[in-house]
Amino acid sequence: LEQRRHYIQHNYTLYSLTSDKFPSIPCTFTAWCNSHLRKAGTQIENIEEDFRNGLKLMLLLEVISGERLPRPDKGKMRFHKIANVNKALDFICSKGVKLVSIGAEEIVDGNVKMTLGMIWTIILRFAIQDISVEETSAKEGLLLWCQRKTAPYRNVNVQNFHISLCGTLFMFMSLQDDPIGNLNTAFEVAEKFLDIPKMLDAEDIVNTPKPDEKAIMTYVSCFYHAFAGAEQAETAANRICKVLAVNQENEKLMEEYEKLASELLEWIRRTIPWLENRVAEQTMQAMQQKLEDFRDYRRVHKPPKVQEKCQLEINFNTLQTKLRLSNRPAFMPSEGKMVSDIANAWKGLEQVEKGYEEWLLTEIHRLERLEHLAEKFRQKCSLHESWTSGKEELLVQKDYESASLMEVRALMRKHEAFESDLAAHQDRVEQIAAIAQELNELDFHDSGTINSRCQGICDQWDNLGTLTQKRRDSLERVEKLWETIDQLFLEFAKRAAPFNNWMDGAMEDLQDMFIVHSIEEIQSLITAHDQFKATLPEADKERMATLGIHNEILKIAQTYGIKLVAENPYTVLSIQHINNKWESVKQLVPMRDQMLQEEVARQQSNERLRRQFAAQSNIIGPWIQTKMEEISHVSIDIAGSLEEQMSSLKQCEQNIVNYKSNIDKLEGDHQLSQEGLIFDNKHTNYTMEHIRVGWEQLLTTIARTINEVENQILTRDAKGISQEQLNEFRASFNHFDRRNGMMDPDDFRACLISMGYDLGEVEFARIMTLVDPNNTSVVTFQAFIDFMTRETAETDTAEQVIASFKILASDKTYITVDELRRELPPEQAEYCISRMTKYIGNDAPPGALDYISFSSALYGESDL
Repeated sequence: LEQRRHYIQHNYTLYSLTSDKFPSIPCTFTAWCNSHLRKAGTQIENIEEDFRNGLKLMLLLEVISGERLPRPDKGKMRFHKIANVNKALDFICSKGVKLVSIGAEEIVDGNVKMTLGMIWTIILRFAIQDISVEETSAKEGLLLWCQRKTAPYRNVNVQNFHISLCGTLFMFMSLQDDPIGNLNTAFEVAEKFLDIPKMLDAEDIVNTPKPDEKAIMTYVSCFYHAFAGAEQAETAANRICKVLAVNQENEKLMEEYEKLASELLEWIRRTIPWLENRVAEQTMQAMQQKLEDFRDYRRVHKPPKVQEKCQLEINFNTLQTKLRLSNRPAFMPSEGKMVSDIANAWKGLEQVEKGYEEWLLTEIHRLERLEHLAEKFRQKCSLHESWTSGKEELLVQKDYESASLMEVRALMRKHEAFESDLAAHQDRVEQIAAIAQELNELDFHDSGTINSRCQGICDQWDNLGTLTQKRRDSLERVEKLWETIDQLFLEFAKRAAPFNNWMDGAMEDLQDMFIVHSIEEIQSLITAHDQFKATLPEADKERMATLGIHNEILKIAQTYGIKLVAENPYTVLSIQHINNKWESVKQLVPMRDQMLQEEVARQQSNERLRRQFAAQSNIIGPWIQTKMEEISHVSIDIAGSLEEQMSSLKQCEQNIVNYKSNIDKLEGDHQLSQEGLIFDNKHTNYTMEHIRVGWEQLLTTIARTINEVENQILTRDAKGISQEQLNEFRASFNHFDRRNGMMDPDDFRACLISMGYDLGEVEFARIMTLVDPNNTSVVTFQAFIDFMTRETAETDTAEQVIASFKILASDKTYITVDELRRELPPEQAEYCISRMTKYIGNDAPPGALDYISFSSALYGESDL
């Protein structure tokens, strides 16, 4: 039904378009089409003929829609025309328009109804359909717009697009003298000022009772779009102003960014060459000024630029945000002024800064080293030049030609002393040359002065050597003429010159500047200084000996009335000179001490050696203590036999021997600590002395304990004592042992009483002489065993031995040598003869021996 309704409506529309009642419709549609085609530079003359090939129809659709249609076919055949018209019709359908009974063939064949119906469909879709006033659409909206626009005028009441609108226009125009002329004037004004072409005929409108609605709607829609375009233009103008304001603000931000970026990049460009300048200054003061300028740049000049860089990034981010919010393309700075470019330039600046600062510090360190060497060079040169001052003049003198015998020999000895002094100064000249060479290698700024001074010293030194040899040759030629010499003056000169050279060298060494970088280096300097100080007493003895020679000279001169010359002919050194220089040496010693100690304070401690030693000693110390306790436990253990105890002790002894490598390693670490002058260690309570004492005690204890067990075995086997008896003795001893293997006299007395002895003071004193013969006030377990075996075993006594000797002596109280040799083996006989004292008594023959005192002495009951 809907399709049929559209079909009926479409047929009615086609009928009305071609009806003779409305002859103005083709003209109106033609004018409407030309109003758009002229924008493309073309027009149509005959609406039913000019759209037949589809080309201008496609062009019309492109102009009114603002869209591109598919490329038209260029051929002139019928199927080319049909294809082009179909492309136009397909485009119309794509816009939601239903084309009922309108085909491309009818348009190509020039069917007027179909062509006008198609044009009317286009007008409805693209000129009228989009009109909307207060949510009304198309025809109603256009009518409402006309009512509003004509409301202010009297006698105007628009109700439709044929009778009402045209009647109203007619009534309005009839009020004038010439309605047709006025309508034509209106059409001309609309065409001239509103660019609306004339689409209606004034006579048709005036003379037709009901003008065609479609023609009127088509013409009125042009007025709607014209006035709507004006409103849109005003809105567009406001929008453009707003957009331009935003753009102007953005452009201002862009200009500010460009300006700041250019200024910052220009500052970086100017700054980098200054930082890349690596031309070193020649003096420490100038390089220090460069460093101060760099620090001033860091403190004063760079911080504002850091703020500018930060502000630049903030402005850039703000600008990009505004552009994004206003739907504008992102800001692209000029080439080389991107934020990344500025960041890279800034990074390059900071890298150059770092390199410049490192170069400054390196150059300052180099100049510091150069200044140190230069000062050392000047000091040594000054000392050398001071020493060589006047030496050449002395060497070229020919005073020996008119000198006496004594004076010539004195001159010869003086020259020998000078040669000794000259040889002693050879080392200083070599040091000066070495320092000058090092200064040249390090590119010292005043190397010309250094080289000139060094060359002068070397040339002077060579000249001194030549002049010295020449003078010696001359003196040797005249030396044969002289025979006597003053030995004391010569001896004084020979002693004074080396001692003076020694003092010169000592003063030079004490004032020598040094640079060290480790504790070993400064320690070596301290050691050398200590060794030097150790030689001071001997040097003082040498000084006193030299003074003694001088005093001896004065004494001899006074004794024999010799008139001495003002100075020693063999040396320019005087006692006052030596004493003054000696006082200078003594004053320089504590100053050198202070310098060395200040340098020692700068060196790092030997913490690593302390920790290494502590780690081992904290293991070895407890291990030794544990082994001592194991040995003590074995020695007092009565559970096993003596052989088992001996086996355990031997095993323990072997373990101790195997552990010796750890002690040796610790000794090595201790030696390293001593070489590093480490005398304290907070990481351990053990010292190497403790470990040594503990180790020696451990070795002594294991050896003594093994020896005690061996003696116990010997005692047991010799005396026939059972293991049970030994265990009983051990248990008794252990019970009263409070000193780890030893009992004091009170504990020993208590032990004997517990074993059933009835002791008086005399008897106990006798026993103590047996168990403690050295009067140490202690009783060892071995002494205790010896006493107990003596008390319990069947042994010989002094009385039994005396009785045996009495039998050999035929009941006499003495015995002769012949009787001993006759009754005893030769070895035992000679042993008795050599040890027996002579018998004292009237009834004995000469040579009789006292066997009673001998027998008593064998058992400790008397002194032999």
